[in-house]
This record gives sequence, structure tokens and C-alpha cells, in this order.
Amino acid sequence: MKFFVILLIVMSHTWAASSIPPRATIVIDYKTSRVIYNYNADVQTQPASLTKMMTLLLTFKAIRQKKISLQTRLTISRNAANQHPCKLGLAQGSTITVKEAILALITKSANDIAVALAELVGGSEKNFVCMMNKEARRLGMKSTIFINPSGWKNPRQLSTARDLSRLARVIIREYPSYYHFFSTKLFKYNGTSYVNHNRLLGKHGDILIDGIKTGYVAASGYNIAVSAKSKNNHLIIVVLGGANSKDRDSQAIVLAQKGFTRLNHSLTRSKKSEKYGNKAIKISSQLESMQKSITLDQSEEILEAYRSRIKKKLCKNKKGEIHEKCKVDTVG
Repeated sequence: MKFFVILLIVMSHTWAASSIPPRATIVIDYKTSRVIYNYNADVQTQPASLTKMMTLLLTFKAIRQKKISLQTRLTISRNAANQHPCKLGLAQGSTITVKEAILALITKSANDIAVALAELVGGSEKNFVCMMNKEARRLGMKSTIFINPSGWKNPRQLSTARDLSRLARVIIREYPSYYHFFSTKLFKYNGTSYVNHNRLLGKHGDILIDGIKTGYVAASGYNIAVSAKSKNNHLIIVVLGGANSKDRDSQAIVLAQKGFTRLNHSLTRSKKSEKYGNKAIKISSQLESMQKSITLDQSEEILEAYRSRIKKKLCKNKKGEIHEKCKVDTVG
């Protein structure tokens, strides 16, 4: 009986341990895409609603290509209306503008609107998912597989902190005209106000968080990708697998603080290296110029004088006096 109880305890501990989602983080320099810090950055996990970053990227792309506009109205299909929460809950046949749909994805993280946008841009949800995976390959997101446009739980829908940081960076860099939507704190629609799930938006001391997306499914834990700015520096931070939203958010801020400290330190060292490098180049250039202007006889004289000075230094005792045996040979 005692052995059975111990076995149950061990088994329950194993099950509990295996159910803990992998925790992964990455911090990259937006300007150079250089990795400042990472932990398990290539471990695959379900991205949850961070998936919607790709859905929005393809929407922005369609707008830029003038296939649709912010004023285009999309119709809620039966498929879209039947999606699981979070959602706006619009009835089948209802319409909403693309701009309203974008804001619904960014703030409410509405799954029904994600599917409706996918159907508008891709013609069907299935075709849109193919577009998502094709774009992921183009962006170099080698460890990412999309199965749906909303991020609804699916064990086959996988990504990594590294891939998601790359996706966030591309949105900011390639779609600046639409990226500002990610800073929306409150979206009002049909008399209801929807507060952005990204509660980090705004100032945190010297750090400004101006986007971009949160997500959660039980299999992955609490996820977030944020854009952080401080003075002239800009970081992208991804945290996957937070125990709760507060834990996830606090980790993101700590990583931002450490990231900026590390980035500033490396930039300072880089400037010093550049300064000394330039000095070395200048001295080298001056020496090269001197060598070209010195004749053979002059070079021999300079070399002899140099030898004498070295010898004179070596012949001195600790008091700086020259040994008698050296005085005959020392000149200069």
C-alpha cells in the first residue's frame, strides 16, 4: 500500500511537470535584429493569439496592394460567427469595416473577426492559412506552422520566440502606416468599449511600450510580444509561457530594462573601439607618409639614434646612472 501511494505521488509529479509549458524569451535590437538576450528562443510552443500578428500583416499587405481598403466592409460568415471566444459575437450576415476589424483583433483579440478577415483577404480560411505559411517561409520563420488565423488552440500550430520576434519586427519596419493601430488602448464598437489586453502600453519610467500583441492558451501559458523604446534605442521582446498575465508582463519589463542596459553598454564599447581604431589608422597613415619621405641614409641615421637610446636606457642602473662600461659606446 505504501509503495502504491509513493508511486502515485511520483506519477502525479511527472504529469504536473510535463504539463508546464516551456518558458522562452528573446530580446532583439530592432535596428540591427541582433539578439541581445535569449532563453529557449528556438523551443516550439503554441503562439496563441500572437498568431494574429501574421493575420494582421497579411491584411496590411492587402491594403498596401490596394486589394482592399480600411473602409472595405467584410461580412461575417457562418464559419466566423461560430468561432470560440474571445470574439465580438457578431451575427452571421453582419458587416464590419476592415479598420474596425483590425482594432477588434488588436484590442479584443476577437477570433470571429480574425476568421472574417482571413476569408476576405484569402477568399477562404483554408487558402488564407496557406498564405500565412508562405509568408512565414519568406520571412525566415523556419520553426513556425500555422493551422488557423486566430491562434485558437491546436497542437500542430507552433512557433518560437525567435520567429515571433522576427514577425513583430517586420510589421513595425514594413508597415509603419498601420503599426500605430497596435498602440490603441480602447476600442469602441456598437456602444461597447473593449480594453486592449496589452496592459503594458504606455510609459514605464524611461521605457515606452507602443505595441504589439498578447496571447493565451492553456498549452502555452501567457504570451506577449512588445515593442519597447528608450531614448534612441528600440527593442523587440517576446515572452512565452508566463504563469499568468502579471508574471508575463513583469518579465517583459525586466527584460526591456536589462536589454537597454546591455545595448547601451555594447554601443559604448563600440564607440570606444571605433575611436581607437580611427586613431590607429591615423597614426599608421602618418608613419606611412613619413616612410615615403625619408631617404635611405636618413632611415639609417634614425635607426642608429633609436638603438643608442635603447642602449642608454638598458645601461642605466636603478638610480638612473649610466654604468662606466657603457659610457664609451653610448651616444645621443
